Amino acid sequence: MVVCCGIWISYLDLALATPRYSLIGKAAGGTLNYIVHILVMITLYSILGMSLNIVVGYAGMLGLCQGAFYGIGAYTCTVLMMHSGAEFLPAVLGAIAMTGLISIIVALVTMRFRDDFFMLGTLAFQMIVSSVLYNWVDLTRGPYGIAGIPKPVILNISISTLPAFLLISTACASIVGFIHWQISRSPYGRTLQGVRDDELAARALGKNPIYYRITAFAASGCLAAIAGSLYASYASYIDPTSFGLDEAVLVLMVVIIGGTGSTYGPFLGAVFVVLLPELLRICNVPSTLAPNLRQVVFGLCLVLVMRFRPQGIAGRYSFD
Repeated sequence: MVVCCGIWISYLDLALATPRYSLIGKAAGGTLNYIVHILVMITLYSILGMSLNIVVGYAGMLGLCQGAFYGIGAYTCTVLMMHSGAEFLPAVLGAIAMTGLISIIVALVTMRFRDDFFMLGTLAFQMIVSSVLYNWVDLTRGPYGIAGIPKPVILNISISTLPAFLLISTACASIVGFIHWQISRSPYGRTLQGVRDDELAARALGKNPIYYRITAFAASGCLAAIAGSLYASYASYIDPTSFGLDEAVLVLMVVIIGGTGSTYGPFLGAVFVVLLPELLRICNVPSTLAPNLRQVVFGLCLVLVMRFRPQGIAGRYSFD
């Protein structure tokens, strides 16, 4: 499979160098690269949405720390690649292991709480991670961020072009989507949803709700680490602002608008949150007004969804 991806990457790079694509580039400027960039961001937010949907949609726990797991994965992968000389794939595995371990620790602490108190516990963890990323300057370079992150190299093939990275991010999103789908239809996933709907009945059947919630939390953190690793290599620069509370809320919006408890809802939510700012750009909204207007539109959409369709566009579970 990896060899096939490598062949396709080489083909895409060669195709973009042909006169036909050169003419497109001259005629349309950066339009093609812009479209590919949008598609890459949709795949990354789809991964983040699917990772959070395991906790929110299947386990019924409203968490606000996905931005923290996203950042831990990105920084762990970056540090392993730049300071330990690790290749991309081992660095991603290291990021998954680190984020999974931390998510288990966080779950053991926050599972003592319920409902709003659980949400506040995850919010506290999000703020702690943001503070650590800002202040651990020796490791994270604090607010200056880390620049020059190397591009992925797989089987001696450098993923250095936009089409090549789109292929890799799409492959990762497909793998995560398959895992997400398998969880939803597996006995584990059905039990997790049973714990969500009626914890007392699940206990009566001999199921341990704490075990299922902790494992769901760990799976969510591990999948978010994949998105963080991809983002770090794609952007070649990371700083704490990319993984703060705003990002955590945005990922939660992906799940709520797309649909909680749905296998393809996170993808719809990702398309929405990525394309909406671009629509404002197309409408020639002034750059000084666009960020604030985007927040207003996001908030309005969230209010409308929670009022008229609490389960989201394609969801099967609502918090009402």
